[in-house]
Amino acid sequence: MDEILKKRRTLQETMNFMAALSAGIEPILGRGANSMTMSAGRNLGRKFSAGAKPTQDLMEAIDEVRNILVANNCLWGFEPFKPQQQNDFITSTPEGDQQLLLVFRDCMIRQALLRFGHLQQGSLCNMMYGFFAGALESIMGRKTTLEIKHAGENSCLKLLTVKK
Repeated sequence: MDEILKKRRTLQETMNFMAALSAGIEPILGRGANSMTMSAGRNLGRKFSAGAKPTQDLMEAIDEVRNILVANNCLWGFEPFKPQQQNDFITSTPEGDQQLLLVFRDCMIRQALLRFGHLQQGSLCNMMYGFFAGALESIMGRKTTLEIKHAGENSCLKLLTVKK
């Protein structure tokens, strides 16, 4: 247990450093900071998922992303979310895209941003979006987007769209 806490503290210190860097580069690079960090996250997601099991099943792909994160000591607690009025977790758009709401409860990025006093939905959140998109694109072979619906202190709600 002490070893896990030590790793968690080390990770949190690194994330705090990244939040500080983010606060510094965003005013200098402007909107370019978001695209730069999203691209870095996408590349990392593709790299981490290079040996992942390919699947066209979205729920299996989400589980595979979770396994990739755990294997790489990344602490992101997330799960599919289904509003009460919705019948299934996965919905379809008129264009045939699949959509799934994800709630992120234990997010190392959100924790670092809150601890540092930096706003959410900036370049570090875009890095996570890029990571998810890159990993799912490798696993499913289809383009994806991850849209922030709500960013809060206790959790974030995001809409994952997997293109047809």
